[in-house]
Amino acid sequence: MLENYSNDYDVKCKLDTCKTYPAITDSERGEIVCGGCGLILVENMSDASYENNGYSQEDFMKLARTGPATSLTMNDKGLSTVIGTNKDSTGKALSNKTKYEFNRLRTWDQRSKSRKTATLSKAFTLLHGMKTKLGIPDNVVENAAYLYRKAVNAKLTRGRTMASLVSASLYAACRENNIPRTLDDVAEAGNVERRILSRDLRTIIKKLELNLNQYDTSSFISKISNNMNLKEKTKRDAFDILKRCEKEDITAGKHPVAQAAASLYLACIMNGEKISQKKFSVESGVSDVTIRNRAVLIKKTLKLIE
Repeated sequence: MLENYSNDYDVKCKLDTCKTYPAITDSERGEIVCGGCGLILVENMSDASYENNGYSQEDFMKLARTGPATSLTMNDKGLSTVIGTNKDSTGKALSNKTKYEFNRLRTWDQRSKSRKTATLSKAFTLLHGMKTKLGIPDNVVENAAYLYRKAVNAKLTRGRTMASLVSASLYAACRENNIPRTLDDVAEAGNVERRILSRDLRTIIKKLELNLNQYDTSSFISKISNNMNLKEKTKRDAFDILKRCEKEDITAGKHPVAQAAASLYLACIMNGEKISQKKFSVESGVSDVTIRNRAVLIKKTLKLIE
């Protein structure tokens, strides 16, 4: 049966053979189709995009038709009710009686908002703050807001803090989009304990049935080397060491950040850059013992000579 479009949905085909196939969105026709059998799951989707290409306020006022695009990172998705200033359409001031009526309307508009709306507003304010601290792209933040809304609808907020759930949603979104951010980075930005963040992340993965792939280790090499201002040749040698490790099958089951830090440490030795394991430990958030063990294994397997 066809359904009308809603932003709060998870479209899935009900056939058992189509469970592994994704839902395909056709923006031109405004439909969502099953990727397995071709059944139309959703129709009459509203256009959430914004077609104005103007770059000035004047162009915006002239060309705007639908307003800005809706966003899941806003508590009302950008469709809020705004009662303007005490002036009419011609710019004249309202009478005292009309001002009083509009003030009462503003008061009741504020009071009529549900508790869920106020909670979402606080959560997304925290999410935007973490986005600025960690340098997260907008599409990842949008995905994190989507995961947090699913967690709220699944009633996972009971017994858990808002900050830990927002942080767990953001980390899961980073994993889905292969944005290299560690649990320690997200925990520090969200001001939550790593233990609590890890616990709530496991809950979200289990309850929402998420399938998070492991991070690409090479992305952590770029991140750590850029933060430590290492030479470009050192970075390339670290990529080469990592590629050889993957061919030897010694990266399976190993911590990706530790593997990246150990590859960079060995590349620094090969290029004469004197940086201690302790500095790599502080920058990567992995203990120097772990980095040392990974480096010994790499040297022994690849037969590297210092």
